[in-house]
Amino acid sequence: MEETRKSAEDFLNLIKKSRKGKLKVYIGMSAGVGKTYRMLQEAHTLLKNGIDVKIGFVETHNREETEAFLAGLPIIPLRKLFYKGKELEEMDLQAIINLRPEVVIVDELAHTNIDGSKNEKRWQDVLDIIDAGINVITAVNIQHIESLHTEIKEITGIEVRERIPDKVLALADEVVNLDLTADELIRRLKDGKIYKEDKIETALKNFFQSEHILQLRELALKEVASQVERKVETEITKPNVLRHERFLACISSNEKTAKTVIRKTARLANYYHSKWYVLYVQTPKESAERIPLDKQRHLINNFKLAMELGAEIIKIESSTVAKAITEQAEHRKITTICLGKPHFNLWKIIIATNVFNELLKKLSSSNVDLVILS
Repeated sequence: MEETRKSAEDFLNLIKKSRKGKLKVYIGMSAGVGKTYRMLQEAHTLLKNGIDVKIGFVETHNREETEAFLAGLPIIPLRKLFYKGKELEEMDLQAIINLRPEVVIVDELAHTNIDGSKNEKRWQDVLDIIDAGINVITAVNIQHIESLHTEIKEITGIEVRERIPDKVLALADEVVNLDLTADELIRRLKDGKIYKEDKIETALKNFFQSEHILQLRELALKEVASQVERKVETEITKPNVLRHERFLACISSNEKTAKTVIRKTARLANYYHSKWYVLYVQTPKESAERIPLDKQRHLINNFKLAMELGAEIIKIESSTVAKAITEQAEHRKITTICLGKPHFNLWKIIIATNVFNELLKKLSSSNVDLVILS
C-alpha cells in the first residue's frame, strides 16, 4: 500500500514538473553588457518563428538602441499602484498568468516590488509564472547573487541591497553569460550607452574601474561555468558514479562570521548541487534567558538567510559543541563540515573542549572533510 502511494506521488511530481515553464537567465558582470538588448533580440527571433512571446517588464534605462528594439514586440501593460501619495508602475503578474503567453520577457530579476504587490521580490514573481507553465527569459547582474554578497562588497566597496537566492539560478534550465572586456565596457560607458552624461564621471571613479570590472567578469564566468558543470553532472554522468555531497555549516551567534560561513557553504553546495545544513549549537551561556537581544536578532536573520539560500536549519542545545557537531555529521551523513577561521568564536569553543581530538579522529575515520573558511 505504501509503495503504491509513493509511486503515485512520484508520478504526480513528474506531471507537475513537466507542466512547469522553462527558465532562461542572462547573467552579466555589470550594467551595460547588453542583457536587455539580447533578450529583446531573442524575443524578435521567437516572434518571427510564430512563438507567442510578450514583454512582461523591460527596463531600457532610456538607452536609445534598447528602446528602438522594443518596437514591434507585444507588451503587457504595467500595473499602476499608489504608494506614499505617488502613482507607480509595476509588472502585472496576474495579467501575465491570465494571458498565458508561451514566453514572457522579465527584466531586472533582483528588483524589489512595491509594497502591496503579491510578492516582495520579482524573482518570486518569476517562479509563480514558471509554476503556471509559462516560459521565462530574464536577466540579472552577478553582484545580485546572494552568496557572492561579501565578495562583491570587498571588490567594489558597494553594499548591494537587492539580491536573489542562489536557488533561482539552480532552477534555471539555461544560464547564459554576456561577456565584454573591461575596455569595451568602459568605452560603452564613455560613449553614453550605459548612463547619461552627468553620471559617467562618477561611474568611472567607482564601479567602472578596470580592476573592479575584471574581478566581476571572473565571478560571472565562474558562476556560469559552475552552472554548466552542475547540469553535466546531473543530466549526463551516471548517478551511481557521483559522490553525494552533504555540507554542514557550523555557525555561532556572531553575525558577521555566521553570514560568511553560510554564504560560502551555499556556494559549495550550489556547485555540487548538494543538500546542506546550518547547525547552531546553543550552549548554556547562550540560552534564551541569557543571550542578548541583539544576538538573538542576528541569529534569526542568519537562519532566514540560510533558508533563502536553500539550507535546512538545525538548532540544538548542548554544552559540548564538538560532540554535537560529530553527532549531527553522523546522523545526517555529512561529507563536509564548514567552519569559520580559527580566530572565530566557534573555533575557540571547540578547542576549549576536550572533545576536539575526538572530532578530528571521527572525521578522519569516517571520511568527512573539514573546511576552514576564510
